[in-house]
Amino acid sequence: MASGNHTQLHEFILTGVSDRPELQVPLFLVFLGIYVLTVAGNLGVITLTSVDPRLQTPMYFFLRHLALINLGTSTVIAPKMLSNFLAQKKAISYYACATQLAGFLVFIVAEIFMLATMAYDRYVAICSPLLYMVVVSRRVCLLLVSLTYLHGLLTALVVTPCVFSMSYCSANLINHFYCDNVPLLALSCSDTYIPETVVFIFSGTNLFFSMIIVLISYFNIVLAILRIRPSEGRQKAFSTCASHMTAVTMFYGTLLFMYLQPRTNRSLDTDKMASIFYTLVIPMLNPAIYSLRNKDVKDALWKFLGNPWRSLKLMPI
Repeated sequence: MASGNHTQLHEFILTGVSDRPELQVPLFLVFLGIYVLTVAGNLGVITLTSVDPRLQTPMYFFLRHLALINLGTSTVIAPKMLSNFLAQKKAISYYACATQLAGFLVFIVAEIFMLATMAYDRYVAICSPLLYMVVVSRRVCLLLVSLTYLHGLLTALVVTPCVFSMSYCSANLINHFYCDNVPLLALSCSDTYIPETVVFIFSGTNLFFSMIIVLISYFNIVLAILRIRPSEGRQKAFSTCASHMTAVTMFYGTLLFMYLQPRTNRSLDTDKMASIFYTLVIPMLNPAIYSLRNKDVKDALWKFLGNPWRSLKLMPI
């Protein structure tokens, strides 16, 4: 954290999504609705993939953790954002800001690599179906998920202290609705070369390696599907990947839009709009994307709604 001759601020002011007073209540209602749907949808996925015996496969194990990550991402951002819509002073304390940035980094990096892990899972399922339960065993699933969370934690532990080691002098107005590294570094009155380099290296390497895994996995999946003769078999194989491909396209598309913009043309307001999409909208949409096209999940939902207590009693251990 800040030390030495650096100014120790006690709080930051978040500009939020809009500074127009007449929009605060309508925006509060819109984002409250988004957050409620996000919590309900992701808790629903977590519950169904935990209690239904048919959903105890590696694919649904990874989906359960993606739902947990989406829930974490939204919960790190949304409650403070919602309270600020109704507050006269949209403040967040210095240490709460650092905690929010750290939490955001843990979950967003975990999501990047969870999507890559799910792409690898689909690759094994389609390209080596006979070896699927051996290659993606329970031990391997636990290892992959553990590494995903640990890498998110490592990123947060390195990047957050680096960003908050800067001097912010008297500037404390963050042009964002949460504490993100780019608007925070834009406030600094000291040399930001080192933290900007650290942020760039972590962002670039995380995106690069996760996208390489996704692209290689889907390249091999497409080749395998094209070798399937019957059109029905080909369609079924595509349908098993369609939901994940939709989620991956939305998520990576938004991140690439943000981080591949030329620095000279980059706008914090544009970043803010993109951030709304991948921190709040995508976590709300993912449960629907993975459920509406998935017969097993829909069947599990109707079964659970028909007799929830019996489903909970039969929950696999």
